[in-house]
Amino acid sequence: MPNATTLRIQAALVLLALLASAIAPYDRLTWLLEVAPVLIAAPILLLSYRRFPLSSLLYGLICLHALVLILGGAYTYARVPLGFWVQDWLDLSRNPYDKLGHFMQGLVPALLAREILLRRGYLSSRAMTGFLAVCVALAISAVYELIEWWSALALGQGAEEFLGTQGDPWDTQSDIFLALLGALCSTLLLSSWHDRLLAQLQGAPRR
Repeated sequence: MPNATTLRIQAALVLLALLASAIAPYDRLTWLLEVAPVLIAAPILLLSYRRFPLSSLLYGLICLHALVLILGGAYTYARVPLGFWVQDWLDLSRNPYDKLGHFMQGLVPALLAREILLRRGYLSSRAMTGFLAVCVALAISAVYELIEWWSALALGQGAEEFLGTQGDPWDTQSDIFLALLGALCSTLLLSSWHDRLLAQLQGAPRR
């Protein structure tokens, strides 16, 4: 089972970050749109913990992803200071922080899909499980891009901060590509570690 103390620390860290980001975000509507996945996922994770606890690796990455989203919501992705530091360091033409968000958008859902597929016994082939996990992550990335499009249609100029394209005509394509890279890293680099944790989790007594 995941360490309960570690999970409490992660939950407290996300809650404190969320509360701090809500005090004076750069744009209130953008903040709400960006942290919405955190607000949706948190109660689901809480309610499912006893019946279907996730691996410690997945909980840790979900926590990290939540912090990335919250920071982007507080500043808007185009204005996150960390992104400006990377922009100056690599001599880039734009703030790249949103690309970190989209990388995590592939990394975490792919690992979540992999865990559900394996633990529920839907698939026995590790290769097919990895392939479908990447497909799920790409589907989620595509849906998120559709949500950005719908937001732009509904809000007009009010959605500019949420879109965060920074004048890049290929922003949508590069976002999905970063999600693909994240999903591939998840399935290719973390699979062995993930498998060991799943073996421990499946051998643990149920609460």
